[in-house]
Amino acid sequence: MGRDAFCPRCGGSLGQRSVEGRERQVCSRCGRIHYRNARPCACALVIEDGRVLLVRRAIEPFYGYWDIPGGFLEAEEHPAAGVVREIEEETGLRIRLTALLGIYVDTYGAEDDYTLNIHYLAEVAGGDPRPASDASELAWFAPRELPSDLAFDSDYQALKDWQRAMRGEFTPMPLISENPIGPPELGGAD
Repeated sequence: MGRDAFCPRCGGSLGQRSVEGRERQVCSRCGRIHYRNARPCACALVIEDGRVLLVRRAIEPFYGYWDIPGGFLEAEEHPAAGVVREIEEETGLRIRLTALLGIYVDTYGAEDDYTLNIHYLAEVAGGDPRPASDASELAWFAPRELPSDLAFDSDYQALKDWQRAMRGEFTPMPLISENPIGPPELGGAD
């Protein structure tokens, strides 16, 4: 993972030191610990007729690879709202979230920054499918027809869990109004 050279608070140089049992960057001037926290992302496996929607990436990293649609969350954004926004931006589809599939840690970009990826299951609620934003192509895949050139490890993990769910070996967490992960009305239905 890439390291920053200077403290974002005071501009002092950052050095390595063992803190709380881990190697961390610490400012030589103000002593601030520079934590490298995972960046939150939300993605959705949009399912229609037993097939999952994947997008071909039109940007780096992994230009041309298949990916589960989704992306980085805005600072104040709830993951359920963020994934609805991202799916519409990338695919033109409005979705309804149906379940939480899983949460996966991964890395992103040349600096291998950590990401915390929240994956939902969803169904189409409207819109016209079209690649947009950072996607060059959309395609639907059956569980046994998934492409081998996936962009991220979290894609492989989430699709493996979806396949397990399709076989009845795993039950994703349904989204209901009382569920604190986000009510189904955030799913884009009108």
